[in-house]
Amino acid sequence: MMNTTFWGLSLLDIAIVVIYFIVIVIIAIRAARLVNNREDYFMAGRRFGKVIQTFAAFGQATSVENVTTTTTMVNSNGASGIWAMLAGGLLNLPVFWMTSIWYRRLRLLTLGDFLEERYNSKRMAAFYALCQTIFFVLIAAIGLVAMSKTVSAIASKPVSELNQTEKIEYFKAVERENLESADFALLSVDQKSRLVELQALNPKKEYSYVDENWLIMIVALVTLLYASIGGLAAAFMVDLVQGVFIILLSILLIPFAMAKINLQFGSEGFLGAFQTMHKVLPASFMEIWGSPSLIEFSWYWILGFSIMIVITTAVQANQMTACGSAKNDYTARYGFVSGMLLKRYSSVMWGVVALMTVVLYGGSISDPDYVWGHATRDLLGPLNMGLVGLMIACLIAALMAAKSAFMLTAAALITNNLYRPFRPNCSEKHYIWVGRIFSALYMLVSAYIATQSKGLFELFKMTMMFNCILAAAFWLGMLWRRSNRAGAWASMVVMFIATVVLPFGMPLLPEMRTSEYLLKTTQAIPVTRTYTAREMDVQQRNKAITSWDNLNTIGKAEGERPLMLKTGEKFEKKILLPKKSIFWSEGIDYKGEKAVGKGYLKVELIALDKLGWDLSKNSYSLNETLTFLFRIVFPFLILMIVAYFTKPLEKERLDKFYGKLLTPVVGSCNLEDDKEMALTNAEPTRFNHLKIFPNSNWEFRKWNREDWTGVIVSCLAVASVVGLLMLIVSLGTAP
Repeated sequence: MMNTTFWGLSLLDIAIVVIYFIVIVIIAIRAARLVNNREDYFMAGRRFGKVIQTFAAFGQATSVENVTTTTTMVNSNGASGIWAMLAGGLLNLPVFWMTSIWYRRLRLLTLGDFLEERYNSKRMAAFYALCQTIFFVLIAAIGLVAMSKTVSAIASKPVSELNQTEKIEYFKAVERENLESADFALLSVDQKSRLVELQALNPKKEYSYVDENWLIMIVALVTLLYASIGGLAAAFMVDLVQGVFIILLSILLIPFAMAKINLQFGSEGFLGAFQTMHKVLPASFMEIWGSPSLIEFSWYWILGFSIMIVITTAVQANQMTACGSAKNDYTARYGFVSGMLLKRYSSVMWGVVALMTVVLYGGSISDPDYVWGHATRDLLGPLNMGLVGLMIACLIAALMAAKSAFMLTAAALITNNLYRPFRPNCSEKHYIWVGRIFSALYMLVSAYIATQSKGLFELFKMTMMFNCILAAAFWLGMLWRRSNRAGAWASMVVMFIATVVLPFGMPLLPEMRTSEYLLKTTQAIPVTRTYTAREMDVQQRNKAITSWDNLNTIGKAEGERPLMLKTGEKFEKKILLPKKSIFWSEGIDYKGEKAVGKGYLKVELIALDKLGWDLSKNSYSLNETLTFLFRIVFPFLILMIVAYFTKPLEKERLDKFYGKLLTPVVGSCNLEDDKEMALTNAEPTRFNHLKIFPNSNWEFRKWNREDWTGVIVSCLAVASVVGLLMLIVSLGTAP
């Protein structure tokens, strides 16, 4: 196949991407015929069954940044990095089985409507709409950045075509890799000092033919085009197609990576690649529950992050979109949990690919965000079968599947909870066009932020923590009658100030980013570990011996000559944990004349440090866990304390709300549901016998057979995902 110079892709690769875009637009145009009113546009008429709901949930939950984040974390932290996607997502499965029917039984258009109905406050609904729009803009920006980085890596420049400035950065990155691959204890004083300097500079190694900003704008435009034309029906129908592409994305590289590992290392067969993985990679890389030498994923980080994700995911506005569009209770449950389970299995596959890329490329790629793209070019490009184009289509599909639904969710919130209260009596067609206009603004702002921000994992963590602003008002609104307007407002306003206003507002003051106190870091700590020597360890030791001998000939060798090492021997290795910024989300930039803090400020850690807890003595992982605990506990405490000392809401309003929440959505048409709701409206307490605590303020209901079955099966599904991860990591080890 003849190659073209356009982005380094063959004509067949380009054709596959173009055909994919054409198919997506055709689906959108056909789906537009189903749109007659706001419910059709924003909720697809609540007509879909299990298959569409499953792939809709899978598509919304899975995006290209999930793939890139997993790859980045595994390359940086080993097998435990897979928890970047699995943490919280696994604990969520049984919770989703119980909460997914809430969104369907609310019978509302947005979760902003829930706050208006539960707390009798249009302003609270508007505030929710504003917060969720900010959240979804950040989510879309992350996806666009991840997609652009990965596609850029596919079209990366060779070293011979770098300009002089790029070459200087490149060779600094190579120098850092060489120093980091050595045993820190065997480095000279100058080498140790140089390593610390280069870790702070974090020089760039990868450059591309592709202009990432233009790529971001093009994909944002296509996403806007197909989703705004056909609404949620188009987004969900496209999700069915894109779900297949996402599954392909998850497994496409695996056989080619295994074949190259076997060819490069002389192993054979399916198990050969895994045996090589265990032979080559350091033992710490295969510890899925974390390791003392890993800076991020300690067991307490995983636990804290998991609990926070369980709490914050439920309040995301797209939960209403994904579950509320189902035709009945069971479809909402089945589709959502099945879609989430598909994502968990996909996450394990992404981790497998990431581990294989470490075997193949080691530390040769300085920015792990580029690893997936580099692997695509290296493994699929030489075949000239259009597989690179297929991978690009898969990456774009993964992005658009999630972002189209998020865009429509944000547009629904703005239209229904911000715009409609000011223009309450307009036609349905008017509101649909308003939704399209807000969709365009949403994608424009998301694309702009994407062009300005490059820190994927920090942005990811920030978005996962963002919904703590709203979590207490949602959870206690669902489960605690005493939760009232004053308590909900107190919780949301305080958390909004602590999570948005101060973290992003304080850095606007010029002196903040260069403040000596705020540039405080954790300590660079040498950690000594005992390992069983593998081939990579022996190679590194041989390099260290050669280096010592060379220095010894000129009288500059320090310490004793390193001992020879053989495969299978026990040995100690000292690893330098780099300094990490405590208060700045994206670390510290040392490239200019002054050190400058990057990203947003972690104000909760500043408060703890000012109270006398010297956070520089903590591990980076512990400090991060403290930020999770703040967001888990603090908003609930505020709401409950304020609500306890203020006036509760009217009993009649609460009876109607909780009566509706206990009324199942059955059958497959609105007429059947209307009859059930008419009975509940006439007697709001008709399901009170289902409450566990009928005479208290708590609204926990008794579980029926369907509840128990779903929770048990969900727990078994969680065990199967963990079991699959443990099995894959253990494949190839000696019996």
